[in-house]
Amino acid sequence: MGILDFNDDESLGRIIAVDTATVTVRVDELERLKRIQVNRLTAIRSSKAGQHLIGIVSRITRKAGDETAIDGAEEDPEAALPENNLVRVALIGTLVDKEGLKENVFKRTLETVPEIDADCFSLEGQRLTDFMQVISQVSGDGPQLDLGRYALDEDARAFLNGNRLFQRHAIVVGSTGSGKSYTTARLLDQIAGLPQANVILFDIHGEYQTLDSDEFRHLRIAGPGDIGHDRRLADGVLHLPFWLLGYEALVALFVDRSDQNAPNQAMLMTRCITDAKRAMLDPGKHADILANFTIDSPVPFDIDGVHKQLSDLNEQMVPGANNKEKQGPYFDKLSRLIARFEAKRNDRRLGFIFQPPAACMDMAWLSEVTHFLIGGRGSQADGKGGIKIINFSEVPSDILPLMVSLIARLIFTVSQWTPPDNRHPIALFCDEAHLYIPERASSESADEISVGIFERIAKEGRKYGVGLVVISQRPSEVNRTVLSQCNNVIAMRLTNGDDQSVIKRLLPDSLGGFGDLLPVLDIGEALVVGDASLLPTRVVVSEPRFKPNSATVNFWDRWSNAAPVAGTEDAVLSWRRQSNH
Repeated sequence: MGILDFNDDESLGRIIAVDTATVTVRVDELERLKRIQVNRLTAIRSSKAGQHLIGIVSRITRKAGDETAIDGAEEDPEAALPENNLVRVALIGTLVDKEGLKENVFKRTLETVPEIDADCFSLEGQRLTDFMQVISQVSGDGPQLDLGRYALDEDARAFLNGNRLFQRHAIVVGSTGSGKSYTTARLLDQIAGLPQANVILFDIHGEYQTLDSDEFRHLRIAGPGDIGHDRRLADGVLHLPFWLLGYEALVALFVDRSDQNAPNQAMLMTRCITDAKRAMLDPGKHADILANFTIDSPVPFDIDGVHKQLSDLNEQMVPGANNKEKQGPYFDKLSRLIARFEAKRNDRRLGFIFQPPAACMDMAWLSEVTHFLIGGRGSQADGKGGIKIINFSEVPSDILPLMVSLIARLIFTVSQWTPPDNRHPIALFCDEAHLYIPERASSESADEISVGIFERIAKEGRKYGVGLVVISQRPSEVNRTVLSQCNNVIAMRLTNGDDQSVIKRLLPDSLGGFGDLLPVLDIGEALVVGDASLLPTRVVVSEPRFKPNSATVNFWDRWSNAAPVAGTEDAVLSWRRQSNH
């Protein structure tokens, strides 16, 4: 027997209007209208026996039937209905009493259209609890990712479909202090227990270093203090040598686009680097690579040789008339390029790019680092580290987009070239995404390169087993194309109107009013909508095992302490040496 065994006298009211995914219910008894609340669940008796259509209350109105109401009929057809108490319901799915051998099956489809005069019932009490338990037990075609509990019923767990969450990308958004990092840690916590877990988290501020167990592997981009020391992946230090950079990244780093000689500089730099890469390849061993060689081929090269070749061209004298020398075609046209080249190479903050250990200049290094990053937990030699947390806190902000996107491009490209049967899916968690996937990227900056790479992953990643989880406190500043490809939304409290508007545009039309909850959510509460969620609703996120180091400082409590706290001396030392390690 089905769990929704309503009697006719329990009816909230009858349907008087049907739209594509919404219905309007007329409530004749005022007392029953008062019990209904926006965002509560309702059940509508279907024309098919043994089925109920499930909906969410999106609007409640009491019409007085006066001339004012009738005058507003052009904007709202319901306004023309006199003396009616109306409830608008957004339909979200169907509950089937029995399907095959299964009982009480909830589907995210509308198998029938509600009939006029069909009864609508409010889901309350034991029936609500029974329905939420049905939702909790349904896993769909993927594993149950336990996010927390439903706000509608604290006894029902809120599960997400693990396949659909990462196949179709997701966004986690919320204002500062709303619980965004807490929710991210909960997601990672759930993934960490899987034997072949495979996630990379771009940790921009180092706040996830507190996630400490064998399931998590912590890496950090090499800082100035690591230069000259042979610190490698095994030590948790990641270098990103210059030869991994593609053409666009190289031009962004070295060429000043405002220089009138910029086209010549880009062309000559490309030629010199291509020649330097070819010189590193043995025709006998690497004939297949040489046959299809481009500037973007990831091959180590001698950067000192490139610098010398550019300097020679910049000072070159060539034979002229009457046996006299004249200035070469590029004489003094490469000065700014060479100056930028030298400045970048000598900047110790960029040592992880231009001063890598000798091991990073070996052809075999790329295979080692990609396997370390892309291989799942079970494929690692020590069987640890299904979740790799990369700390970017010491990377200069002006090249942060370039470096984050470099790793993303590396992962996507290797996944793309891996045979389908050998692909091990990986999810990229992009913390503080607005910093490197901005909505407004300059056409001449590293931001544009980063946005281009993440746009491609958002559009094509699913085919190659690369999923995106975009995390930001300012969704209005994140690239619209990337957000539009995210079919799952986990939204914490948002107080900014622009940010709220972005999230509301991502919600289905029938759930547009659902977004009105965004500014009033409590800390740790989220609106969850999308392909991974059987029920679009409000969820109280459960506490993760390890909390990120992102808690808000209690100003008044700290100011009230009798003992002073200060660390300025250490802070100044870290600032001077550009490292906290």
